[in-house]
Amino acid sequence: MRFTEHELTVALTGAAKTMVAAGNKDVRKGRTSVDTVWDEMDRYQRYQMLEAIGSQVLPVLVALPDVEVQAGTRPEFSTEQVLACVEEQVGDDVGRMKRKVVVASRAALVRAALDHLPPRQDPDALIVPDHL
Repeated sequence: MRFTEHELTVALTGAAKTMVAAGNKDVRKGRTSVDTVWDEMDRYQRYQMLEAIGSQVLPVLVALPDVEVQAGTRPEFSTEQVLACVEEQVGDDVGRMKRKVVVASRAALVRAALDHLPPRQDPDALIVPDHL
């Protein structure tokens, strides 16, 4: 699937925030928001999180099949399509049980990234300001 740089950035950041929320007790209990925790992280901590998640999610997102996306909507993929792409990316050098765990967790991470994709914009409807 062909995604724009902006779409991939937003999806990856959304998946990273999901992981931060899952790993932070205060966010899970509702004491603070995930955006507050994300903003309190320094740039290097955010980079480490995005690097770790990006190495797992981006190859799968690129391997997803091309689908027609109408302007104002998000691309939709079935669970089977996501699982097939994840299984292609996971090597055969892991055991059977570990492979199941890796496929399930990576598929959930890809689903989180797909849920955070922004709606597709119509390239013909973009208005460029005169000063550009």
